[in-house]
Amino acid sequence: MAYAATADEVRFTVPAAPGVLALQRALVWLVGASGAVVFIEPSPYEIMTLLAAVTFFATGLRLRLALMPLTALLVLLNIGYTISAIPLFEQSEVVSWIATSWYMAVTVVFFAMVMSEDTAARLDMLRRGLVVGAMVASVLAVAGYFHLVPGGNDLLTLYGRARGTFKDPNVLGAFLILPALFALQSVVSDKLGKAFRNVFAFGIMSLAILLAFSRAAWGGLVLTSAFMLALMVLTSRTNAQRSRIIIMAIVAAVLGLALIAVLLSFDSTAEMFKQRASFDQSYDEGRFGRFGRHILGAEMALDLPFGIGPLQFHRFFPEDTHNSYLNAFMSGGWLAGVCYPALVFTTVIMGFRHVFVRVPWQRAYLAVFAAFVGTVGESFVIDTDHWRHFWMMLGVMWGMIAAAQIYTIRAGEDASSA
Repeated sequence: MAYAATADEVRFTVPAAPGVLALQRALVWLVGASGAVVFIEPSPYEIMTLLAAVTFFATGLRLRLALMPLTALLVLLNIGYTISAIPLFEQSEVVSWIATSWYMAVTVVFFAMVMSEDTAARLDMLRRGLVVGAMVASVLAVAGYFHLVPGGNDLLTLYGRARGTFKDPNVLGAFLILPALFALQSVVSDKLGKAFRNVFAFGIMSLAILLAFSRAAWGGLVLTSAFMLALMVLTSRTNAQRSRIIIMAIVAAVLGLALIAVLLSFDSTAEMFKQRASFDQSYDEGRFGRFGRHILGAEMALDLPFGIGPLQFHRFFPEDTHNSYLNAFMSGGWLAGVCYPALVFTTVIMGFRHVFVRVPWQRAYLAVFAAFVGTVGESFVIDTDHWRHFWMMLGVMWGMIAAAQIYTIRAGEDASSA
């Protein structure tokens, strides 16, 4: 990785001209915005990502040496999945699952390559696109929950929970965390006008997360916000910046509690909140509950080098694994079971190492890193294997890390030559 700025790249085309560069940035924005609409197949996200990939490969993209470990782990992971699925290829849903896994791997490498250059501008466009898409999904989710859209109750809610433009309320809540963190960053650090606009954006997204009634998303928003704000305080350059972050964070927390109090004044919302906030859920408890299945599944995994294949866990237990690390072992055997956590936790370790690297995109890096770590933790209690935004964050993390290495090398060269 130390040679990221020199002999570490495979150039597909010549550098992009200014007009092409603008097109590339616009496509990054569109990919971010389309990520919020996934209730149809193929989703706009798939279409826009494919269009962006074709355009980037045609106009200029590099594969850097720093990204080769990522590529190798993704290939090995999916080889494990594919080998375990061979006896099940007569099942169309298994074939579709394998194809989706390979597709997700390709998007990870694509995002890493995209974000490894022109990083600050492209990351800013991705941020803007994600926030716009998240606002659309959030507004529709809130409107659907409160029956403000004629005939939209069945489309925008599920089991009395807001889902907006997603198939599952849990995925809606998880997706909104990163855009909400971007909005929160603006609230605590930008000028008054921009900060005020983002107060509204953060409030709408937080409300949608609350009405999705996903315990993981509730905890994820609180913990990742606290984690990100702590990193912002630690990396701030002045005491004035640190003071503002702390004060605004306290104000945001107070307003959030006030919002919850208002919502709990509605009987239906209070009842659902009480039900979802309880840790006494029937599917969590007992020998075959969520956590019981984790233990029993882990015991099975030790005896099955090739696993049981994708989508087969429910044949042995009442429900799916609800644990992405266990699912890697069960769906792809020991090969996938080792490669998946290796991929995830290598990214986390590298991410921590680059938290204090002074790069122009450091603020956005902290938000992506906090959201990624939150999803890594959430993967212990839910299946995140095919969450598009998780794989997007993974690729963006590697791209930013590769770009940071290049930036620091060049900064050192400039300092030594001065």
